[in-house]
Amino acid sequence: MPVDVGILGPGTVTWQLHADPAMWVAGISSLYLQALHPRAVAGVVQNSNFREDPLGRLMRTANFVGTVSYGTTEEVREAAAKVRMVHRMLRGKDENGRRFRIDDPELLLWVHCAEVHSFATVVRRAGYRLTDAQVDKYYDEQRRTAELVGLHADEVPGTAREMADYFASVLPELRKTEDSEVVYRFLHRPPVNGLLRLGLDAYEPLLGHLAYSLLPPWAIALHDHRPYPEPVATAMLRASRTAALLVPPPIRWGVPEGHVNRAVRRLGLGAVPRRSLLP
Repeated sequence: MPVDVGILGPGTVTWQLHADPAMWVAGISSLYLQALHPRAVAGVVQNSNFREDPLGRLMRTANFVGTVSYGTTEEVREAAAKVRMVHRMLRGKDENGRRFRIDDPELLLWVHCAEVHSFATVVRRAGYRLTDAQVDKYYDEQRRTAELVGLHADEVPGTAREMADYFASVLPELRKTEDSEVVYRFLHRPPVNGLLRLGLDAYEPLLGHLAYSLLPPWAIALHDHRPYPEPVATAMLRASRTAALLVPPPIRWGVPEGHVNRAVRRLGLGAVPRRSLLP
C-alpha cells in the first residue's frame, strides 16, 4: 500500500520552501500586505481576537500552512473543512456600513495571493536559491491550496507574471486605513504579557519592522511608514536566516506542531526538505 504523501509531496517546490526558517518573517510580512485591502483587514479587525491572543492568528496560519504542506490527505481535508466552516459563519462591515461575507471569493483570492507571494519573495530574498521556473512551479502548486479554501484553481495566479498582473489589477482598491494602522502597530509591538514582554525591544526592530521593510515598494508606499533601506533589510534577513539554520532541523521543524518531522517519519529520509533547490 503506497504511503500517503498528502496533496503536494516531497517532489514539490512547496515541500522544500515551506520548511525554511525565513518563512516566519515571510508570514508576518504577508499580514502587513493583507492589511492593505480595506475589506480584508476590516474582516480581521472585526472578527479576530488577535489583540487578546497576539500569537494566536500567526500560529493558526502557520499550523494550517504546515498541515496543508506536510500533512496526510485526510489531515489536509479536515483542516480545510474547518477553515471553510469558520469563514462561512463570519461577516464584516465595510467603511460604508455594508455587510460582506468573509468567504467572498475576492477576499479569499487576495489573502491567498498576499500569502504565497510573500512566502516566495521573502524566502528567496533571504537566500533560499531557486530559479524563476521553480517560482512559477511554486505558484502553480499553490493553486491546490487555494482550492481548499473555496477558490477555483483556474482563477488563481499560477506564475510570477500572473501574480504581478493580479496585484496590478487590484492595486486601485488598496489603501491605508484606520484598520491597516491597527495591524501595523500591532505587528510592530504586539501586547504580550509575562516573560514575552522582555523580548519586545528586540522583536520590534529585528522582526516586526524587518518584516514590514520586506514588502514590495508599492505596498510600503501605501502604508506610508519609513522602512529600513533595502540593502539593510536584505542583510538583516539573510543574517537572521543564517543564524536560524544553525539550529538542528528537527528542533526548527518542531514548531508549529512538528509537521515536517512527522512527514519525514512517515515518508523516510528522502522526504527531508532541502536548504536550496540549486546546487
